[in-house]
Amino acid sequence: MSEIYTETGFEYDYVSIGRAKKARRTYGFDEISLVPNGNTLEIELCDTSWQIGGLNLSTPIIASAMDSVVSPDNAGVISENHALAVLNLQGIYTRYENYNEILDQIAASSREEYVSLMRKIYQEPIKDELIYAAVKKIKASGAVAAVALAPFNANRYAPILEEAGVDIIFVQVTVVGLEHHSLESKANANPETILDIKKFCSERSVPVILGNCTDYNVALKLMDTGISGLLIGIGPGAACTSRGVLGIGVPMATSIADCKAAQIEYFKQTGKYIPVIADGGMAVGGDICKAIACGADGVMIGSPFARTKEAPGRGFHWGMATPSPVLPRGTRIQVGTECTTKELLHGPAIYDDGSQNLVGALKTSMATLGAHTIKEMQEVEVIVAPGILTEGKVYQRAQKIGMAR
Repeated sequence: MSEIYTETGFEYDYVSIGRAKKARRTYGFDEISLVPNGNTLEIELCDTSWQIGGLNLSTPIIASAMDSVVSPDNAGVISENHALAVLNLQGIYTRYENYNEILDQIAASSREEYVSLMRKIYQEPIKDELIYAAVKKIKASGAVAAVALAPFNANRYAPILEEAGVDIIFVQVTVVGLEHHSLESKANANPETILDIKKFCSERSVPVILGNCTDYNVALKLMDTGISGLLIGIGPGAACTSRGVLGIGVPMATSIADCKAAQIEYFKQTGKYIPVIADGGMAVGGDICKAIACGADGVMIGSPFARTKEAPGRGFHWGMATPSPVLPRGTRIQVGTECTTKELLHGPAIYDDGSQNLVGALKTSMATLGAHTIKEMQEVEVIVAPGILTEGKVYQRAQKIGMAR
């Protein structure tokens, strides 16, 4: 039995999961579909460009800040193919000068060994000079220098990044709040470990992207801190285990739509447009199309890039929280090496399952739906369709081809 609950003009569908608890019905990408409106376009008329932090980007795709996805070596290749690469500054590239040897160790470790190995590898301290060198190397490749920091060390490393010429800073954690306190800051009253987002943004000479978030009210408050973009999503990534370990997460379609509503309200109040970026849970072109239709301005993806020949992971992909010293919330998965970065983003696709030529898939979907721009794609009709990926696909499932590969 469901009931409708209305709050600030929005209607929520609630169901009872027991006498003492009601739950809101939410939706993931596999439960929705996009509906043509009768108008179609030539694919050449579809414009996938967008803006974030003063940057003009021709495709709305960002490579995740994960060690198996972006390194100082492949950031330039990702940029050449019109996507934005974000380097993880808590990763091995800022801990080890000989990071290729470390990557080889991770790839060679067994299933039984890798968690202990990760803990050992990531205990090595982050080094200021390697942060500086990584940013310089990315800049020298001609790419936009985008990096990701955790809230607890954002104050510590931001000045080094700005001195090195960083272009954009992502402050990213599983769930972000308006202010982050660490145990060190509580014990020692060390202002360097207390992150006040509003103060941090006001002191920066470069745009700041913040994440992650799934809630309308939190998103609305975060947009008023001076950020230039907001990452949406908790736990949907292919290598993330937070939903199992912590029991926390909201399906992506609902998360994006809720935070899109916050973006719309904030724009009404201030006239400022803060892009929302869907982060995780997108493996094929159709997922990206659905994310944008739900309201995302851009998408951040990891495992698709991890499968490219230029990826640093040697055919493996691991979550950012895998190296946790006490409670890993990410695993190492084997994704293989299937294509080049160019083939991933622009084709030609060598598989028929939607895992390659992601930009081509987005443009073709936009053309079919009559959407000239990303803004128009956000306006297309979305329906709830739980059987949309299995209806009529008996042979594909039986033969493990196409959509069932």
